[in-house]
Amino acid sequence: MGEPQRIGAGALRSVERILRARGMNPQALPAIDDVDERTRLRQTDERIPPRYREAGADHPTVLKWLREVMTQAVPANPGSRPQVTTGPSLLMAGVTGAGKTYQAYGALRALIQAGIAVRWDATTAADLYADLRPHAGNDAERILARVTRVPVLILDDLGAARTSEWVEEITYRLINQRYNRMLPTLITTNLAIGDLRAALGDRVASRLAEMTERATFEAIDRRRHRPAA
Repeated sequence: MGEPQRIGAGALRSVERILRARGMNPQALPAIDDVDERTRLRQTDERIPPRYREAGADHPTVLKWLREVMTQAVPANPGSRPQVTTGPSLLMAGVTGAGKTYQAYGALRALIQAGIAVRWDATTAADLYADLRPHAGNDAERILARVTRVPVLILDDLGAARTSEWVEEITYRLINQRYNRMLPTLITTNLAIGDLRAALGDRVASRLAEMTERATFEAIDRRRHRPAA
């Protein structure tokens, strides 16, 4: 026999309703709480790169995005936690080292801390292109489908990879699907929107212009301007 499996609070409430309908006392059941927020955050942090496991969001535009995503989160079933299904996207632009990736992971952690259910993935644009390039045993369509459909995606360093027709087409397929599905995407880039248009084409730039809020970052590389210890 395996270990007993925990059930979530939403499932427990459904069981309680059935028991009441049958004239039975649901109080006879042991109380089973859903996994607490600290456990969820720890599980999230295990997937986050170590450098960003203490990240927090404080940029005004990032906080505005957080409020909008939280407002649109809805429970899948009565009594269950609200979860992200659709919402706005965010384009964070600034020089290398300005803190964009830190804010992106900080926003993700803030959603978890707020009790929002989030299925998410994160990748750099360059890593995504590398994963999708044809090679033996590689299921590129499956990989692309995963990042296309996940409710929240962090797409880091968009526009940093060398431009080609293949890169433009892959980026268009990803952005277009997330645009159509209205899935929250946290995008970081070192390029202005005009430079993104030149790098990735009009189709991508047009969708980014419509689907994203813009967060601009101070033109300081914080990695090179750390305060003295």
